[in-house]
Amino acid sequence: MQNTPFSRRRFLGSMLSLAGTTAAPFAMNLAAMGNAAAQSAGDYKAMVCLFMAGGNDAFNTVLATDPASWAEYTRVRNTGGAGSIHLPGLSETGGVLPIVPTTAQTGRTFALHPQLTPLKGLFDNGGAAIVANVGTLIQPTTLAQYKAGSVALPPKLFSHNDQQSTWQSGSPEGASVGWGGRVADVAGALNANAMFTAISAAGNTVFLSGRQVRQFQVGQAGAVPIRGLSGSLYGSTGGAGALQAIINDAGSDLIEQEHVAVVQRALSSQSLLSGAMLAAGTGGVPNPPPYINPNTGASGVNQLAVQLQTVARIIGGRGALGAKRQVFYVTMGSFDTHDRQKVLHGDLMARLAHALAYFDTALAALQGVDLRRQVTTFTASDFGRTFSSNGDGTDHGWGAHHFVVGGAVKGRDIYGAFPVTGVGHALDVGSGALLPTTSVDQYGATLAKWFGVADSQLAEVFPNIGNFSRRDLGFMTVT
Repeated sequence: MQNTPFSRRRFLGSMLSLAGTTAAPFAMNLAAMGNAAAQSAGDYKAMVCLFMAGGNDAFNTVLATDPASWAEYTRVRNTGGAGSIHLPGLSETGGVLPIVPTTAQTGRTFALHPQLTPLKGLFDNGGAAIVANVGTLIQPTTLAQYKAGSVALPPKLFSHNDQQSTWQSGSPEGASVGWGGRVADVAGALNANAMFTAISAAGNTVFLSGRQVRQFQVGQAGAVPIRGLSGSLYGSTGGAGALQAIINDAGSDLIEQEHVAVVQRALSSQSLLSGAMLAAGTGGVPNPPPYINPNTGASGVNQLAVQLQTVARIIGGRGALGAKRQVFYVTMGSFDTHDRQKVLHGDLMARLAHALAYFDTALAALQGVDLRRQVTTFTASDFGRTFSSNGDGTDHGWGAHHFVVGGAVKGRDIYGAFPVTGVGHALDVGSGALLPTTSVDQYGATLAKWFGVADSQLAEVFPNIGNFSRRDLGFMTVT
């Protein structure tokens, strides 16, 4: 019996070293299994967190356009000259895009940024919703309580690293477990292989780190490989073989044996995922259409769309991976628009809408199956920004509006009371930065409930959820 672990590791090592022979048919069989399983959606659900790093300016993303709101928007944001962050109105060329939510908010009308045309289409067709004024909170907080410091507040507000971490985990920088990972801990028990429950297409993120589940990082080509196991290593054709021998040799030391086991699991998972995920382009998940920069007219590749293509390719292999519940993470950066906001933010909005529309199209016909009802994408960001301008940009804020996209979303609506437009109102913590009226915990709990987390388990995922009267904001169809 003492030889069994060593023999098992040697067997896995031999299997993986024969990538051109034994492992290849094995991978092909897995892909075939996935293709067969993909003929029906079955009991599958996925959440995709789209993180807008840097702090998205929600005031130019979703706008109130009723006369009083627009007049105040113009007064504060139209600073004149090239540095103005004011967007053109409804009747102007290239103006903001009107939307009509199903639920009226008395005296208010709304619009989206001019570059969000594809997202407006999703909203109008019921495939997207807006959740108003979401932010990090420990408990419901009024402006008076905020100023007096009489209630617990999220630590280190307005700090990029800390608020990114708080959004993703509930704690400032240094947190080791995120709420996406905690959701995966609870719901991932349905998966045959826990390795593929939490997957990042954008590098390491605390959002996907669970107590038991560990995030799996992928790139455009699939699983991130261990370098040097094939070809030449340091100019030597024999180097790869030597490295493989080192990896396969557990020795007698317990630490060495555990290290070998971990590496072998990584290699085995890499092989499994490579064989399971769909191809990119012809015969697989279509490549994203060219992205056109609205400022320059130049055509290019939208990296956010490429990340979402990778997610779709993995979802297509869910049968071979034994996955019924998956949490994904993608990201795009450059939202810290202190300068040149109107130009930079316009390009960011265009990229966001282009990627979301592409992903919706890809999911609508993934291997001939419409998976849009099984996959929900939601946006997140460090924080919102100030309503007032700093000259040609904005500074760090707090609450912000967010999009939820998917077939299970109760779309074409705005959830939560849309805040007053302007400065000096009951939610203004300074320079028009919004005091959130919906917590990240409530936002996440609504998604988690749809995903399959029971009411009795929500406190395990969102420790502060008990401080809020509403655990379900109602924007998801729970089945």
